Amino acid sequence: MKTCSLNDFMAELKPWLDKDYIKRAYMDIERRFVLEFNDGTKNVYLIDDCNEEQIKKVLKDLAKKGIATDE
Repeated sequence: MKTCSLNDFMAELKPWLDKDYIKRAYMDIERRFVLEFNDGTKNVYLIDDCNEEQIKKVLKDLAKKGIATDE
């Protein structure tokens, strides 16, 4: 698990913002942001400078890009 700010997370995520790479994105029960990739790997992030609503907005933006999300 990686702890980061929302800005750092978005910068790290930018090159992967494609449904060809990301299989699914969701917030787990511990309010961590989880990305599952098409190659079977999974990255878990604890974003420590935002609230649940901001994370849900990120998920909505990913869904608009065609990435499966659990909201």
